[in-house]
Amino acid sequence: MKMRITLISALFCVSYLSAQNYYYDVTKTFYENGYTYQCDVQRSKRVLLYNKENELTYTKWVFKDTGKEPPLPYNIDDVKDDTWTKRKCYSIVNNAFSAEEKQRTRGEELDICMYIDSNTGKVREVDFTFLAGNPFATIPISVYREIEVELKKNIWFTTTAEGKKMNYLVRTWRQEIGATLLPD
Repeated sequence: MKMRITLISALFCVSYLSAQNYYYDVTKTFYENGYTYQCDVQRSKRVLLYNKENELTYTKWVFKDTGKEPPLPYNIDDVKDDTWTKRKCYSIVNNAFSAEEKQRTRGEELDICMYIDSNTGKVREVDFTFLAGNPFATIPISVYREIEVELKKNIWFTTTAEGKKMNYLVRTWRQEIGATLLPD
């Protein structure tokens, strides 16, 4: 009898695992309620997910006056130091995920990239990177949209004169959902 119960329990677990929807396994466009997202999947199965209205996702980072790329590594002082943006970014991302989604993605990290207007310091665009077979590929578009909207609404930077020379500024980070940012 115990063997039957164990077998049935195992079958339920297997069916649960196979029932996961991987939304981002091929390149496609998602037409949602008032917004459109693009999912670009590379041969390596690396997914780049972004708002279809994004203009900077594939735009080179250059000096405005010359159109030339800065020599790498190029470490510019592009924004004034602050004490709140990094923590707020982590909080926005964490709050977008349900408890079940946090559990499902535990131990994995999501790559988030913000493109910042070099004149105003406001977040213009956001994109996300993960692998097609990763638990982040099971998260619905609405979650990524919520993160994008909240980052654009609640995050801004004070750009420096050096930062204003660039066509845009960028901030990227990897985050395990549910993790808190420790003090520096």
